Amino acid sequence: MKLARYSDALIMGKLKQAEGGTPVSELRWEHGMSSANFYNWWAKFDDMDESLNAEMRTWPNNTIV
Repeated sequence: MKLARYSDALIMGKLKQAEGGTPVSELRWEHGMSSANFYNWWAKFDDMDESLNAEMRTWPNNTIV
């Protein structure tokens, strides 16, 4: 299994920065990520808060969609 470069908490922090008004292009440049990665993360984590993320980590791997 490939080790993730960014943790879920770090991804959520970057998304919160974008919600706070930081331009996406600046976040991409600062963290060295592609726009495709950013928008895929946005689709995955958009409505998720940190408590749900912590709960999701305790689920067996076959239940995560």
